[in-house]
Amino acid sequence: MNRTAAEINSSDSLYEAQQKVYPREVVGRFARLRVSAGWILLGLYYANAWLQWNGRQAFLFDLPARKFYVLGLVLWPQDFIFLTGLLIIAALSLFFFTALAGRLWCGYACPQTVWTEVFLWMERFAEGSRGERMKLDQAPWSAKKLYRKSLKQGLWIIFALWTGFTFVGYFTPIRSLAHEVLTASLGSWETFWILFYGSATYVNAGFLREQVCKYMCPYARFQGAMFDRDTLVITYDAERGEPRGRRRANPAGGPAAATKTAAATAAKTGSCIDCTWCVQVCPTGIDIRKGLQLECIACAACVDACDAVMTRIGEPIGLIRYATQHSLEHQSTRIARPRIVIYGTLLGALVAAWSVALALRDPLALDVIRDRNALYRMLEDGRVENVYDLKIINKTEQAHQFKVRVTGSAELDLDPRETTYRVGAGDVYPAGIRVRRPAYEPQGSETIRFTVEALDDPGLQASATARFIAPTR
Repeated sequence: MNRTAAEINSSDSLYEAQQKVYPREVVGRFARLRVSAGWILLGLYYANAWLQWNGRQAFLFDLPARKFYVLGLVLWPQDFIFLTGLLIIAALSLFFFTALAGRLWCGYACPQTVWTEVFLWMERFAEGSRGERMKLDQAPWSAKKLYRKSLKQGLWIIFALWTGFTFVGYFTPIRSLAHEVLTASLGSWETFWILFYGSATYVNAGFLREQVCKYMCPYARFQGAMFDRDTLVITYDAERGEPRGRRRANPAGGPAAATKTAAATAAKTGSCIDCTWCVQVCPTGIDIRKGLQLECIACAACVDACDAVMTRIGEPIGLIRYATQHSLEHQSTRIARPRIVIYGTLLGALVAAWSVALALRDPLALDVIRDRNALYRMLEDGRVENVYDLKIINKTEQAHQFKVRVTGSAELDLDPRETTYRVGAGDVYPAGIRVRRPAYEPQGSETIRFTVEALDDPGLQASATARFIAPTR
């Protein structure tokens, strides 16, 4: 029998509708650890933008000037290699800690997790506990529901805009940015990026939440390649927990009756009483008792919830816990296995090399570009002249007076003769210099060397070579 499209759509569904997850609030040692990590990370993010260092912003990525300020360092495009090394170290760290202890990054430090926790806190503040939020969503619209929903949305929007404003403050001096916001003189680009990043925070942490982790984040897809049977992950001890069955926490008849009843119940059932608290507190809405799943972000909320229930019914904690597959199978766990040793060795070597390279980074740089408008110019006195554009890059935190000299196989003269320049801290000084020498002594072209040296610090110097073009007889 043929059915219309409307009938098919109303009766058959190829995809299950997305069910909203209402995480239950949980307390415990891992919850306290997540809250502490969140406070530290958010505090660093929002406070570092306002931190000052020697009269300037401590963390500022000045893209128009092509200068990145990181505390006492001034990094230039020539220092891009350090950023590349830092990204490699971050990627290898992710591999190392994932192989060692699972998705610790996701559970405690991922921006999606941290900001989602903040948005959930504001939701609980405005709408109440898990049960109250579920009832509120199912209830018809009323003044009370409108007030609570408006309060939540208002808190979300303010916090999201503050997040976007802070992010832009790392690229535009945040004090100037704040003044522009307060005086309604904000530029179009700053306005766009504040709204863009604010909207991204609002949507990802307020609405998408666990869907980012489940469907958008690639990390969940390739984490399995880094796990083995000795990786520490969130696990449910099925041997101890099954078969599941409910029991009374405090049977009537006093402690003796309680012990007798508990013993009789334990003989028939496992430790799991099927209270589903582990499911209710999960931010991604999974049941850890079905085994490790790609949606698990290792936040350990289920561990805290299960431990609380086990304590209440007089059972040992740890039914859900951090453990390895080998430990569940009563086998020894190897921590120093080949992949951990390899990852750890490479990570340590990269961190050491990166740190040494950064510590030995040249505080002064010199770029020399020969004027290409003319190969050379013959002077009336028989000498030949080349023109060069010098860029003196002072990467230090202090201004210096620099002197330029040039050397080659012949006697070279500079014009102007007083080649002394004052370059401010973190500045680039462009200097136009003419170099002159006899036309045919030596014959033809040669390589010359420019050297720039600080007058107040002879150890602060840099050199660069260039080609001097001259005619041949």
